[in-house]
Amino acid sequence: MTEPRNARLKLRVRIEKLPLVQAFHITGYTFTEFEMLIVELDDGEVCGRGEGIGVYYRRDTPSTMQPQIEALRDVIESGVTCEQLLDLLPAGGARNALDCAFWDLEAKRQGQPVWQLLGMQAPRPLLTTFTVGADDPEVMADEARKLLDARAIKIKLTNDDGNAERVRAVRAARPDVWLMADANQGFTPDSLAAAMPAFVEAGVAVVEQPFPVGQEAWLDGLDSPIPIAADESVQDHHDLPKLEGRVKVINIKLDKCGGLTEAMRLANAARERGFELMVGNMGGSSWSMAPAFVVGAMCSVVDLDGPVFISADRTPSVSYRDGRIWCPDSVWGGPATAVA
Repeated sequence: MTEPRNARLKLRVRIEKLPLVQAFHITGYTFTEFEMLIVELDDGEVCGRGEGIGVYYRRDTPSTMQPQIEALRDVIESGVTCEQLLDLLPAGGARNALDCAFWDLEAKRQGQPVWQLLGMQAPRPLLTTFTVGADDPEVMADEARKLLDARAIKIKLTNDDGNAERVRAVRAARPDVWLMADANQGFTPDSLAAAMPAFVEAGVAVVEQPFPVGQEAWLDGLDSPIPIAADESVQDHHDLPKLEGRVKVINIKLDKCGGLTEAMRLANAARERGFELMVGNMGGSSWSMAPAFVVGAMCSVVDLDGPVFISADRTPSVSYRDGRIWCPDSVWGGPATAVA
């Protein structure tokens, strides 16, 4: 990204809440709304926007994120680069929202979309997973049937003994889809071993974050018949060395790593170490999906379904068709002349 301009920026920060269509369950948590921090950077001619959700399991929420940005208001309004943000703020939702606002601002200033600024090829629609929250097996099967357009489904599991039945029920309901299972740290080596035959039988393609953060050694010698993906165990590029030889897939989330700048650094470093890439989300509107969509072009697994859970999305918005997500430049990260 280019150096900051001399014109002083106007920083605006606010918290918004978007209710979910229905409650969403994962291991240890139930969500009824997405709360997000919105950052806007206005140079008097164009305005850049970023959205951050934060990382709930790190107590990184919009209410804690906003003071982090306000404390740097003078520095931000004076103008900084995204590379400088890596030293000014820790990885997390605050830096994500601010970093994405700077990228959006620069795209509008340069009259080029973000993907072009990054030297990437023109985007295409990406096959994305659609998520079924953890619940009773028959409820999850019903939810999977409702996802008529889905070609890939991610099943949220929990820390009890019903996960094999959950996977069997969803597979029976949707024999046609690519399937992955997300444990959200809910397994032990014994419970994973007990559930694994059902996962194999159901054709699960990836098992995401089976073990708690700090227990990565449980992956040593696992010899899983299904590739393991790391989510909570990889926050940014500094976590990659401890995962070599333990997992095959790295889940990149902009709220975890702190923005598009670090996400691209993480993606490139992970590929150099031989990992496969996945892009995910902590929830949010199309303003959160759009910068992750840029990263998705590098990934073999894409999980960008956040807006389908909220009662109303942004305008313009990402779209979903035939199991794929498409993000026009007009949503975020495009020139000021971009239209939906």
